Amino acid sequence: MTRPRIVDPHAVPVIGTDAHLPAVDPTQLTADALRRRFGLPPSWQAEIAGDTELGPTELMPASVLVPLVQRPDGLHVLLTQRTDHLRDHAGQISFPGGRVEPDDADDADAALREAEEEIGLPRSAVDVIGRLPPYTTVTRYRVTPVVALVRPPFDLRLDAFEVAEAFEVPLAYLMTPAHHQRHEFTLQGQRRQFLSMPWQGSDRDGSPRHYFIWGATAAMLRNLYGFLSR
Repeated sequence: MTRPRIVDPHAVPVIGTDAHLPAVDPTQLTADALRRRFGLPPSWQAEIAGDTELGPTELMPASVLVPLVQRPDGLHVLLTQRTDHLRDHAGQISFPGGRVEPDDADDADAALREAEEEIGLPRSAVDVIGRLPPYTTVTRYRVTPVVALVRPPFDLRLDAFEVAEAFEVPLAYLMTPAHHQRHEFTLQGQRRQFLSMPWQGSDRDGSPRHYFIWGATAAMLRNLYGFLSR
């Protein structure tokens, strides 16, 4: 069963935040700490499995890169804003990624290839450290988040057809549940909830810009929170 698509997430009421949950300890948000955590992962289960109950054989394999850029002030998550004309998830904020192709060695290879194609992120700057549980999407994909550390400097080259913008958000901000908003609505007789993580940042010209992170991207970030907070 596939849940109905959300057409205008900004219009869905916010029913609260998760401020009652603790933020991930900053000492656990370093490159070395993340390597240790993925090297010896805790026993846990992803909080949000996805948007469809179709079986694995009915879903297409895909992967996304969760790029954690090593900046002097800490790790930052590199995200993209999709262009408005795309068929799926137009205008939404997402991780670089896409379908796993036959020539890809595995899901990590697919994520690295897609990141290079979409935003010009060179493989030489990326160090894959682990994976999160797959997330199933309303567009019938089974998406594996591939988590990686990214070493600056690097120059991005955006694919203008797919990517309108690339930007970074501090990992510590996204790993603070007080910044996780819960939205609720009823559509076609089904009650739905989803998370958003609004971020007030700056665009490429340095002008203030509001970024609305929601849907699968927010869900995968929430699962990363669950993984790191254990």
